[in-house]
Amino acid sequence: MRLASGVIVTGKPQEVLASLQELRTNELFTIIDSESKDFLVEHATGAIAKAYVASDVQDYIILIAPRFSVVAQNRLLKIIEEPPRNKHFILITESKSSILPTIKSRLPITVLHDAERSEDFELDVANLNLAKVYEFIQNNNRITAVECKRLVEKISTAAMKSGKYNLDESTLKVFSDAIQALEVGSPTSFILNTVLLKLLAKKKR
Repeated sequence: MRLASGVIVTGKPQEVLASLQELRTNELFTIIDSESKDFLVEHATGAIAKAYVASDVQDYIILIAPRFSVVAQNRLLKIIEEPPRNKHFILITESKSSILPTIKSRLPITVLHDAERSEDFELDVANLNLAKVYEFIQNNNRITAVECKRLVEKISTAAMKSGKYNLDESTLKVFSDAIQALEVGSPTSFILNTVLLKLLAKKKR
């Protein structure tokens, strides 16, 4: 392991952080830990604000979360691509699959041996149809809001990776709005139905 910008995939984020701390000389560490929750847009906004605090020495902004939401990653994209002087970003996460291709193209990925294998996703997003949407919603109509957030993230990531959808700004906003709606108590089945039908409408013909 070395001290450099990148994404580190691990099942033991605090141990990795400790290892990075041992590599420090005179560098600064700015740590934003989502504390076992998904890294959301409010975390990204805080990270960006800290990145614009001037520093005369190298400052590593370390972002820690089990998963990084699509909206948060899109919010971070510009500053990761063009960081302020002496600023570097390290993302520590348990889920390689949740990292967007646009982030992967800008930051090297290191997968540690302790990283847990990502669970298979039961929905074939690339070949989505009404029957699959109905079956998926029926199978997940009693999940919690937290579980539903993870499903929305998986759906959005799978859709982007598939290349089978016209994902314009309005469609991406549906994913963001879905997460916010879950946080204020919207029914999980309604959210899944809204997200999947919107996605289905954007499928390339």
